[in-house]
Amino acid sequence: MRKVSKLISLVITAALVCGLFAFTVLAAPSATVDNVNPWGSGGQITLNLSGCSGYQTITVVVEFTGTVSSASGWGFDSYTVSGNRVTAVCSASGPNSWGFDNNVGIQVEGSNISGASLVSITGDGTSGSVSGGGTGGGSGAGSGAAGQTNAAPPDSPARAHVDSVAGDDWLTTDGNRIVDMNGTQVWMTGCNWFGYNTGTNLFDGVWNCNLQESLAGIANRGFNILRLPMSAELLLQWKSGTYPQANYNQALNSNLNGMNSLQIFDYVLDLCEEYGMKVMIDIHSANTDASGHNHPLWYTDRISAAQFEEALVWIADRYKDDDTIVAYDLKNEPHGKGSETVHAIWNDSDDPTNWNMVATEVANAILDVNPHALIVIEGIQIFPTDIATNNFTSSNDEDYYNTWWGANLMGVQDYPIDLGSAERNKQIVYSVHDYGPLVYAQPWFEGGFTYESLYEDVWHDYWLYIVEENIAPVFIGEWGGFMQGDNLTWMTYIRQLITEQHLNHTFWCYNANSGDTGGLVKDDFKTWDEDKYAFVKEALWTDDEGRFVGLDHAVPLGNNGIALSDWTGEIVTPVVSDVTVTPTPASASEAAVTEPSGVPAPSSEKSNVPVVAIIVLSVIGAACIGVIVFMIIKIRALPKKEPDSDPDAPVVVNGYLQKSNTYTPRPVYSNTAEARKAQEEKAKKSASSGE
Repeated sequence: MRKVSKLISLVITAALVCGLFAFTVLAAPSATVDNVNPWGSGGQITLNLSGCSGYQTITVVVEFTGTVSSASGWGFDSYTVSGNRVTAVCSASGPNSWGFDNNVGIQVEGSNISGASLVSITGDGTSGSVSGGGTGGGSGAGSGAAGQTNAAPPDSPARAHVDSVAGDDWLTTDGNRIVDMNGTQVWMTGCNWFGYNTGTNLFDGVWNCNLQESLAGIANRGFNILRLPMSAELLLQWKSGTYPQANYNQALNSNLNGMNSLQIFDYVLDLCEEYGMKVMIDIHSANTDASGHNHPLWYTDRISAAQFEEALVWIADRYKDDDTIVAYDLKNEPHGKGSETVHAIWNDSDDPTNWNMVATEVANAILDVNPHALIVIEGIQIFPTDIATNNFTSSNDEDYYNTWWGANLMGVQDYPIDLGSAERNKQIVYSVHDYGPLVYAQPWFEGGFTYESLYEDVWHDYWLYIVEENIAPVFIGEWGGFMQGDNLTWMTYIRQLITEQHLNHTFWCYNANSGDTGGLVKDDFKTWDEDKYAFVKEALWTDDEGRFVGLDHAVPLGNNGIALSDWTGEIVTPVVSDVTVTPTPASASEAAVTEPSGVPAPSSEKSNVPVVAIIVLSVIGAACIGVIVFMIIKIRALPKKEPDSDPDAPVVVNGYLQKSNTYTPRPVYSNTAEARKAQEEKAKKSASSGE
């Protein structure tokens, strides 16, 4: 026993000596700008800190373009505003010490906020400061530089333990209706929550709220589908084994710590499954950029058309057996006027800007890997007034019908999407976006408007004819805005259209930081705007008893809703993919980390530590490691008494944390009725045993 005590003392002494040496020379703290996201009345900058360990305090100064009235954030203990500069301080002994060498953020409120940059980072004044280059405007290309290339390829977190049935919730269409596999009409009534497109690499707002509570709140309030804007660039990075940092409040979401951004996305799907809520993937932009949706096409100078398709096929293939994701909105708002050099067209040509041709190709590529997914295809912005004389050749805007971005589906009349078979064509859903005068003063708002004038001037000719002529369903992917004046009048009219015709829709949006519409929650991303929610609630799917109806046949929607089978009274036979899923590598060494062409590779920064300091620390470190390894070898050579096995010790089997060493696989039921019967028997058994 004395030998063991001496060895332990030596190890502790060696560790203390190493610690003292290690702190004698400290590297200058540094920071890289991970993302900048301004929205006029406020803005946010996120930073990756490094070299901070060993200091008592870390001070970061950032400068915003515009007028700053207040500041907050995560990872710091205090925020001080001086003009348009914010000084944020974090202490090693404070409540946010986790911010050292981590991803942190500073958020401001004010006016005319259009960008932000890093000014300096200082470690308690003992090691100088380092100026950093900022990123102005949107989040830009730099967001990809935060990739965790050394992170292990993700194994999905354990699926939520709910009584869902894999493969029973796929959807298809029948004329102008979206139906389940039994042919029963469903009503998709959801909302949007963006962030996976902006460089946050997660939903925006999780920097100030709890992810799980927020998703539960959305489901509890009756939204049965979540339209999830993403960038093609982020999907390609995940595909290549690069995992850009997800920006969130680590104190409020400690269960996410240790996951990379793709693992967190898998966890999001787990939560949606648990709450009975479905997901629609929306490629909101090619590049990861908060302003990326302003680009009119699906390809850019960084992301090619082929890579755009590659991104969608990858995510469709990865989740082909997960009917939590039921639909893919191929591209958000293809647009452009005739007078603009770059614009989307819709005809039967092989022009690379022909959205009809590209959407057809990408849709078929997705259905090749998952034939059960709904393919959501938005329109463009313009269509010729006379296509016989102007087949998108004129640059005169007067020669075109012009409407909202992505909302012109006039081309479907003569050039419908054709995926090659009646079966595949049943997976097509056309989609539009519609907004009120506070977003843009369209001509049909001038001089006042009514429900009838909107129907005649906009809705019918641009897209509603598709529903009325029973060609296909139309999904309103975005509608919403501020509830005031003429904008509220417009919102009331489009809600009337949605509810009377049971049009599928997702409200824009949950986010508080949508500058021209506002959100369902207020600036703290926690407090619901109850007036706006009460307004939208009238367009959510409820039964005769006022219960929200979900799209999952077995799992009720939140704590205020019912499962789809409770509404239909029908059983759906699950569909299982016959395509072999490629297993995810189990170690980082098996991951491909080569970026696809056009996707920026993670940047490498030059160290600010003097060469001499590096050499000294390297020698000391090597010596310390040698001493510790020697001590460990000596300790392990001592006789050991094997501990008695604990039959109740937690173990992990197939990704599940088990309560005992006896592993009972999660049951898989063939249909909803069987699942419900099993639940009833389980409840009876628990009652009889007194549990």
